[in-house]
Amino acid sequence: MNFTFENLQPIASSFGHEIDNLIIWIAIIVGFWLLLCEGILIGFVLKFRARDGRRAQYITGEEPSQKRWISMPHMLVLVCDVFIVYGAVRIWAEVKQHAPEHPDSVVRIIGQQWAWSFVHPGPDNVLDTADDIKTVDELHVEVGKTYTYELEARDVLHSFSVPVFRLKQDAVPGRVIKGWFKPTRTGTYDLQCAEICGIGHGVMAARVVIETPAQHAAWMGQPTPLQLAAVH
Repeated sequence: MNFTFENLQPIASSFGHEIDNLIIWIAIIVGFWLLLCEGILIGFVLKFRARDGRRAQYITGEEPSQKRWISMPHMLVLVCDVFIVYGAVRIWAEVKQHAPEHPDSVVRIIGQQWAWSFVHPGPDNVLDTADDIKTVDELHVEVGKTYTYELEARDVLHSFSVPVFRLKQDAVPGRVIKGWFKPTRTGTYDLQCAEICGIGHGVMAARVVIETPAQHAAWMGQPTPLQLAAVH
């Protein structure tokens, strides 16, 4: 079964649907136990409320017939926890631990009070060369390409958050944190800091621009595939 929050927030990454599915299944499982427990509690309150002519009973809860009302639901909750942990670990490993071995490109992302800086590889697709493209508060990527990123912070803790990617990663001063994403739809979307990082945190907003191959090539100032074909 495939659930998403796409009617509330578009999905623009290859792993977005899996993260939505995990969140919704957790909500369903936890919500079921919440409603069941609250229903039982309210039922007991009504059933055993004070009434004239009824004496209260002292129950120790030590008899097996009484203990099973705790032990059996406890075991069922643990079984549900196993499914939640399995799903969470599987998705965590895919998104956070198993980065693609041969990405199409790499970008450097730098958080600072209070802006995002990006270093894009130029036409040579290699960082730290003369044709690098540097931008502030605007990340340009190409749809369908797999990107790895190098995330840094220049001053305090920041958190790189792109809701449409279902991606959020803390940026820690003194560390270079690597991750990946693969955009799956074009458009311009919000990019934000999700870690309170000082008085200007609320204005530390940026955007990610996901472009077609022709649009991305034009942004970089290099010939598009059609122009190259016409030359040859």
